[in-house]
Amino acid sequence: MKATKKILAGLLALVLVFALASCGAKEESSSASGGESLKVLKVGANPSPHAEILENIKPLLAEKGIDLQIVEFTDYVMPNTALDQGDLDANYFQHGPYLEKFNAEKGTQLSVAANIHYELMGIYSEKLTDLGALKDGAEVAVPNDPTNETRALLLLEASGLIKLEDGADVTATVNDIAENPHNFKFTEIEAAQVPRTLGDVDIAVINGNYALEAGLIDKVLVTEEDSTEAAQKYVNILAVHTGDENREDIKLLADALRSEESKKFIEEKYGSIVKVAF
Repeated sequence: MKATKKILAGLLALVLVFALASCGAKEESSSASGGESLKVLKVGANPSPHAEILENIKPLLAEKGIDLQIVEFTDYVMPNTALDQGDLDANYFQHGPYLEKFNAEKGTQLSVAANIHYELMGIYSEKLTDLGALKDGAEVAVPNDPTNETRALLLLEASGLIKLEDGADVTATVNDIAENPHNFKFTEIEAAQVPRTLGDVDIAVINGNYALEAGLIDKVLVTEEDSTEAAQKYVNILAVHTGDENREDIKLLADALRSEESKKFIEEKYGSIVKVAF
């Protein structure tokens, strides 16, 4: 019995030692961070350029007591669904017209917290180096969601390839093409998948972010003019659940995204494809 008691006493002593050591480690960690834990802010984003831009401002937000956690998505639906369901505090991947359309169709209540940048949509090709060499009957891929398809068609019109019906609005599709003198064949594809079709079509109209992700910038034949109404209209935004626009952490996030540090990063990394909107 005495031996048993000694063993139990020894085990108890070891437990106390480990417990004290654990407490000491926690106190040291807390002390190392100044005794304050950072507030977690979860933001959904497409990988490029959005997640990269967010990654660049992490240190700025850490100085303000915010732990920015970036959740990457590769489509245009889940980031808004996750935000609406409360799984995210904000998202940064879309332009205003797309958000308006999404709210109307899905019944979500999401709002613009800040305008950040715009990406120039472009016409890309792996087969051509000059748009003037495009032949009659060529195959053309365009995004199939309402706002991006309209924007793609406007770029094709501005490039002299087609003519849209008078008064074609933000929901224009290939059915609104009034003149197609070269008998181009159009394929409508989900925006994120358009880059993958480039080897199978003659030209594709691709969103700037997806062109960046796919490494296709050297394949661009023509882009929107950054002074055009289309480019200015489709500004990429920081979106939040309606009512959260004035939350202090959201305002700090918006300020960081629109800071001089962020502007410099965007201009140096993305050149002519991504332009700041502030």
